[in-house]
Amino acid sequence: MSAHMPLAKSHQPRPPALLRAALLALSCVSALLAICPNAAAQETPYFVAYSHHLEEPDNLEVEAYSIYGTQKGGPDFIAPWIEFEYGVTAWWTTEVYIDTQHTFGGLDRTVFTGTRFENRFRPLMHEHWINPVLYVEFENTTDADKTLKEVVGLDTQFDAAEPNSEANRHHTHELETKLILSSDYKGWNFSENFIGEKNLGHEAWEFGYALGVSRPLRLEATPQHCNFCRENFVLGAEMYGGLGTAKAFSLSGTSHYVAPIAAWQLPSGVTFSISPGFGLNDNSHRFLLRWGMSYEISGFGRKLRSMF
Repeated sequence: MSAHMPLAKSHQPRPPALLRAALLALSCVSALLAICPNAAAQETPYFVAYSHHLEEPDNLEVEAYSIYGTQKGGPDFIAPWIEFEYGVTAWWTTEVYIDTQHTFGGLDRTVFTGTRFENRFRPLMHEHWINPVLYVEFENTTDADKTLKEVVGLDTQFDAAEPNSEANRHHTHELETKLILSSDYKGWNFSENFIGEKNLGHEAWEFGYALGVSRPLRLEATPQHCNFCRENFVLGAEMYGGLGTAKAFSLSGTSHYVAPIAAWQLPSGVTFSISPGFGLNDNSHRFLLRWGMSYEISGFGRKLRSMF
């Protein structure tokens, strides 16, 4: 991670009332979804939070996502990345990320910012009131990486203002862990993530959180093939931010975001999703827009093995 720049007095966090307002926004989304009739849950649409739903065994999901962000002290940026997610077993999903980034204006250019190798393990296979998942990821990225797949420690928008020509020279190797707690109830999904990230140098552990809630507009599937039926649309919201470090565990001096989400899941296996995110204090990027497309290849592992 890039070194954190000291904040000027004008950049001190806004009052925690904004965090309460964000929780109120999540409640409003929940109330909106509650009017939908009940009936089987679909995949969760989160960009930052994770649920207990893993990839089906032998299935491969190819995902292309991007984030557009604004920042103080630097021009806007866009950071596309590609994910390859494979269901090894019913309790183990593995994933590889390839990250890039482009900063608009000036002499900055498009740069390759690194790779990530992620594994998620579900210790309890049957559905429970709360379903835990253990997450471990190794990151080999540069300081120019702006995918913002998580916010930890004292991360702020000012860290991303360094030009790509300088930031891409600094490589970091980090271990990221998450405790994922997730519940399904009458079509709703509620997910809570606690994040711990450690630079494999000599820096202290950094912590963060991500919360998600989502629900399809209808749970019962239409008998005939249908692309625009309500069960194909999922609405939700997530909230995420930093929790300081092992030396200073705190909400103060950190950044926080809230983001509604909409996803359109087609019977063909293609899913389109979009999420406009909003910073909740002066440390945060004012606006983050995430969007993407994924395609699931059923039985990819079996087909690959049959070829050999």
